[in-house]
Amino acid sequence: METYPQPSNILERFNRWIEESITVKLVSIGFLVLILLIPSAWIQSLMEERELRAGEVINEVSSKWSGPQTLSGPILVIPYKREVSRTDHAKGTVEITETIENYYFLPEKLDIKGDIQPEELHRGIFDVAVYSSALALNSTFVKPDFKSLGISEDKVLWKDAHMIFSISDLRGISDNPVFKIGGVDKSTEPSNQLGITFNGLAGDYAQPGVENSLNNTSSGIIARLGWLTSDDFKESTAVSINLKGSQQLSFVPTGKTTTVKLEGKWGNPSFDGEFLPVDRSVSESAFSANWKILHYNRPFAQQWTRSTASFSGYEFGVKLLVPVDQYQKSIRTSKYGQLIIILTFVALFLVEITKKIRIHPFQYILIGVALIIYYTLLLSLSEQVGYNIAYWISAASTVGLISFYSTSFLKSTNLVVLFTSLLAIFYTFIFIIILQQDFSLLLGSIGLFMIVGALMYFSRKVEWYK
Repeated sequence: METYPQPSNILERFNRWIEESITVKLVSIGFLVLILLIPSAWIQSLMEERELRAGEVINEVSSKWSGPQTLSGPILVIPYKREVSRTDHAKGTVEITETIENYYFLPEKLDIKGDIQPEELHRGIFDVAVYSSALALNSTFVKPDFKSLGISEDKVLWKDAHMIFSISDLRGISDNPVFKIGGVDKSTEPSNQLGITFNGLAGDYAQPGVENSLNNTSSGIIARLGWLTSDDFKESTAVSINLKGSQQLSFVPTGKTTTVKLEGKWGNPSFDGEFLPVDRSVSESAFSANWKILHYNRPFAQQWTRSTASFSGYEFGVKLLVPVDQYQKSIRTSKYGQLIIILTFVALFLVEITKKIRIHPFQYILIGVALIIYYTLLLSLSEQVGYNIAYWISAASTVGLISFYSTSFLKSTNLVVLFTSLLAIFYTFIFIIILQQDFSLLLGSIGLFMIVGALMYFSRKVEWYK
């Protein structure tokens, strides 16, 4: 055991106490940990900034190709004449005027089949999932009974009947859509005044008495039917459309019974929206999914008038995920940065007091800086080679650097090996927690419990007051 000459005055005793006091050492280490929180916060902000940049690039590429697509329809629209009476109380007269309003009817059955052909577009180091799709929609309508709706037949404007089909981004239409009514092709035209929106209330939820107000935010195509009388009514409608989009393809269950079948060559689909598929199949390179939605499952009616319809919040479909979630994983990893620093410093502290080895605060700082630089390595490498590979490259580089540096103050090879093994265990522990999202809390709690137990065991013989 190394001995020191007894100090001759109070100042020397105080200096010796500063150098050898365990309490002072612990306070110093705690202060260093707090100081290192500042660059840790900077690095986490950098990760969030890079994630935001990736989102901006995805939006930019999507805006040039075509955005996420949401389809709604087809919807049968039949105008009719409605008499409105206004009373002039000053003159004591009643004025009757005639206005034209629309009645909207949803199909009894709607069957959608789609083949999605995804691809990846690249902008620098960022990837964006886009797709081309071939969609076939077949629907069946029931002939409207205007008499039961309180509208006489002579008020119905059959000649102005038309169908509307909502598409969220018209730029995605790559070929002229085919609209067949009763097996006969109908001409179509684009429009941004379909009378359906993705906000507000609809159908049974609309306020009665509110005049019809078209909302310009809903875009799509209109097919003029060319019916002259009710005898010209055709119940079957078929729509064929080739549509481009990015990231997501969604549908609104406008049919009283809506069935959708989608297939695509993409191994990372996410089935989003209010309704999940009744069955699905996902492989490494392809997927298929089937949905079935009844009108009982949705809160809007089969027919309505004098209101602006809304289908907001009831879409469903598929999202094409690009398997690069390095930013979310890197941010989650950085949140454990303080834990890694504390555990490393505690391990060095226990070695210092049990083996009587002096480690200078500056050496603690250099090790802490190396632990922080690890996260910049992880972020930059993950953008190039993916998170998993980047994690182990960064971890191995950091552990190797710190282990090599520790040979300057840990004179024993066994201590260097022990310290290196502890660092490797720490990084392996964090990696397992990151991968096991559902069990991260459980694994983290068990791991921390074991670490605290190990600290208690190795520090049980320390005489803290000497």
